[in-house]
Amino acid sequence: MQIGKSRFPVSHISQAYPDRVEVRGRDLTGDLMGRLSFTEYFHLLLTGQEATDEQRFFLDLLLVSIAEHGMMPTNVAARMTLAADPGSLQGAVAAGILGAGPVVLGTSEECAWLLAGAQEKVAAGREPATVASEMARAIHAAGGKAPGFGHPVHRPLDPRAERILEFADSRGVSGPHVLLARCFRDGVAETWGKPLAMNVAMPIAAVMLDVGYSTAHVKAVPILARTAGLLAHLAEEQENPIGFLLASGAEDAVRYEPQE
Repeated sequence: MQIGKSRFPVSHISQAYPDRVEVRGRDLTGDLMGRLSFTEYFHLLLTGQEATDEQRFFLDLLLVSIAEHGMMPTNVAARMTLAADPGSLQGAVAAGILGAGPVVLGTSEECAWLLAGAQEKVAAGREPATVASEMARAIHAAGGKAPGFGHPVHRPLDPRAERILEFADSRGVSGPHVLLARCFRDGVAETWGKPLAMNVAMPIAAVMLDVGYSTAHVKAVPILARTAGLLAHLAEEQENPIGFLLASGAEDAVRYEPQE
């Protein structure tokens, strides 16, 4: 064991003491409570630093943009879980969040990795438009789907995505990742032979990277935001149950045929 180094694993997030709670080196009750909004507190918890004005604004904006989107699979799963076990609010929330994969809610993370990889090529001297076109063609050739593009409802534009980009431009935070997102829109349209709506996942990733978040932080935003939406659906489910109706609808939508 090296002299001067702890033999214990270290966490930098928080510690509870008999008379106080310390979070990221700050006193919870004496400093943070009453001073920070929940958005600002989330940023501090996530990064260890207090948010700049732009980080606070855009984190708040992005959380609002993706918290709710109708009867999505996450909300349906949560409602049906609560219908089956009315006393398990936490289980119903978990059921909804467990669906945060590469199709629903997890797409922003894929977009972040795509943009980060593209930016490495740009930093090495490549042109953003060329990089985006080449990467789009590679995804298409491999039979994949371009993360952050296409939407079953929003066509030809996702209004949430366009509004995020408008704010990024107007507040002067559109940087290399927002530029690459727009280059990917052109590259994807050219490669797929048709324009595909840039969905909300791509600007969430691009703006977060441009205001200083890491790729590891990006997926946290849709998960936290959708938790708020799930709690709203579940509060409604407790007052106006439709979970079993949703289950019956699923049964009615599928025809049973015995296997020959």
